[in-house]
Amino acid sequence: MGALAILTGIAAGIGGLSLALILHWIQHLAYGYSLQAVISPESFLQGVSNASPFRRLTMLGLCGLVAGVGWPVLARYGRPLVSVTAAVGKALRPMPVGETLVHGLLQIVTVALGSPLGREVAPREYGALFAQRVCALFGAPADELRILVACGSGAGLAAVYNVPLAAIIFVMEVLLRRVELKIVVAALLSCFVAAYVSRLGLGNEVQYPIPYFTSNGCLLLISLIVGPLVGGAGVFFRRWTSGCSARAATGLRQVAGSLIAFVIVGALSMIFPQLLGNGKGLAELAFTDNLTLGLAVPLVLAKLLSVTIVLRAGARGGLLTPGLSIGALLAIMIGAFWNQWLPNIDLGAVALVGAAAFLSCSMAMPLTAMLIAIEFTAAPATLYVPIAIGVLGASAVQYAIGRYASR
Repeated sequence: MGALAILTGIAAGIGGLSLALILHWIQHLAYGYSLQAVISPESFLQGVSNASPFRRLTMLGLCGLVAGVGWPVLARYGRPLVSVTAAVGKALRPMPVGETLVHGLLQIVTVALGSPLGREVAPREYGALFAQRVCALFGAPADELRILVACGSGAGLAAVYNVPLAAIIFVMEVLLRRVELKIVVAALLSCFVAAYVSRLGLGNEVQYPIPYFTSNGCLLLISLIVGPLVGGAGVFFRRWTSGCSARAATGLRQVAGSLIAFVIVGALSMIFPQLLGNGKGLAELAFTDNLTLGLAVPLVLAKLLSVTIVLRAGARGGLLTPGLSIGALLAIMIGAFWNQWLPNIDLGAVALVGAAAFLSCSMAMPLTAMLIAIEFTAAPATLYVPIAIGVLGASAVQYAIGRYASR
């Protein structure tokens, strides 16, 4: 099983690395920046900000065309897709190879062109698919197959975001919902191997470099406020997006709906270039304390609108980074009001607390959310306690809302 976990990690690492390179290449080509290198110091936010407003609108129109044609054609002529959750469920449903590969590429291409959804689902699906193939090749028994498929999905997450520790917890907290020694060992092997393989091509870089923020009594106090408020918003965001996906357009309506939805996002990006992409640019600005209240408010409204309309139009993608950015923006708004009347605090640190709190509720994974926030930013130990306080407050609100709704 250890050998299969290592093979799964290698396969997931190659898959995550390949998808990341495709993403960067399309981004550079679409917005005309850093054309001489696939991996460059110039960020996507810098590239789209320097592109002309008309180019941004055009690329989002192209994105709508790709989404509006690609997914209906896949649904019409391909076999039904199988989610990672179904693949690790009791039935252990096999994921169709060709359809899963095309589905992942469509997600990566649309995100690269500016879709407001996340890119983490594709490498997770690839990792799970590769794990199924590896286990089938060596005849792994059912329980080992379930564990290794979950580890493959976690390894894909570790590879694309360089977050092996968070990915290990994700396997146990979200996918398998149990902790056993063999699960810990398999997840550790697959996730760290995948992250190492990915680093060979992408480098061992932090997703969101941040300044060295220190903790004090004010930060701890505002974490008590931010956690429940932003976490509560995360609960409703999860329900809202689930409803949007459930009522998504299909068939010919999806073609027209996608084109209209993405053109609207493109029109918004003519004013707010920070809006484009999965939300990484917004999170970068928030974590480095480069957002004002006057900019945070319209950006969070525009991001929510963008995610809503593209989900209703039938586009696919993740919600990890979009949730991270929305939580950070909401926390910036709370922190800005705090700074008006109380001792000033670093808004970047508050944004990180809010991002973790929102993500813990929007994806129902508090432990994973804390580690993602820490690994994404290489946060100093001084921020561990504020992040934990924020996530605990968010989890308490999520529990209370769940109890109230079940009455």
